[in-house]
Amino acid sequence: MLQITCSLHAKSKVTSHNRITITLTISPHRSIFPNHTLKLTPPPHTTANRRSMPTGELRYTSPPKATANSAVNCNFEDEGWLWSQIKAEARRDAESEPALASYLYSTILSHSSLERSLSFHLGNKLCSSTLLSTLLYDLFLNAFATDPSLSSAAVADLRAARERDPACISYSHCLLNYKGFLACQAQRVAHLLWRQARRPLALALHSRVADVFAVDIHPAARIGKGVLFDHATGVVVGETAVIGNNVSILHHVTLGGTGKVGGDRHPKIGDGVLIGAGATILGNVKIGEGAKIGAGSVVLIDVPPQTTAVGNPARLVGGKEKPSKHEDVPGESMDHTSFMSEWSDYII
Repeated sequence: MLQITCSLHAKSKVTSHNRITITLTISPHRSIFPNHTLKLTPPPHTTANRRSMPTGELRYTSPPKATANSAVNCNFEDEGWLWSQIKAEARRDAESEPALASYLYSTILSHSSLERSLSFHLGNKLCSSTLLSTLLYDLFLNAFATDPSLSSAAVADLRAARERDPACISYSHCLLNYKGFLACQAQRVAHLLWRQARRPLALALHSRVADVFAVDIHPAARIGKGVLFDHATGVVVGETAVIGNNVSILHHVTLGGTGKVGGDRHPKIGDGVLIGAGATILGNVKIGEGAKIGAGSVVLIDVPPQTTAVGNPARLVGGKEKPSKHEDVPGESMDHTSFMSEWSDYII
């Protein structure tokens, strides 16, 4: 049972087959939440179901649980499936925790698409007294309509968080609470504004993201799909940095420059790279596809594909001449420590 805290004006009429159609016009508390008309048709009035719905309560029926076969056959790339899953999770959470019902309704359940939900949520997160939520809502929604790749990137990022982070209990949890995910989606919109030569607005959005999420990604930086900013606090990504697909980056990572020289001066991160917490990568260096950068490392030169660089200054595991190579994709496996036996004889 889902209870919604809002103003309700209801009218009802008895229709054929003893069914009752209830139309609720909901006047929300938030300024940018559009008015909605919600039609609910309760089940027929039978002997087994004689109680009418109490005033102000809405009943939702979650979709059937996926079986092993249906999971195999499901197209996880499909935004429609993911959005249905997010809404089902939100209904479940609202039923189990009534204190969150109004919040879940306004952020997820009232919206018709992932783009609208994400635009609403980001607008409320990033607004200020002078940067209104209504303006941000329209800005994000227009960006999603202008560039469909933003939606596919958001879907890939949600999947990345759910699959790689054992602390991520649901897609809706990531959508609502993962500031790395939210900061990345906002940066993509800022990047679109940057390419449209709307740079003052892009920089204003960048500033709000840094203030709210403690994540500083320049609007000009290019970010691929399926990217996980795990924890995300203290991440800094410079103007000319490039991050590939299926990359995982932990907190307090810096992709920066080496001084005040202009031009192309920031790291290029290949597909499938894993960068551990506190790592610093400086300059226009290339981190090869599938490479792994250990926590706390300082990298100033290129790192070959499928190798592991660790330390300050960073050294390649196995040596510079014949570095050890791994076969997995670290950005997806999230394996941070398998190199230890080769790199160090330090024993506790």
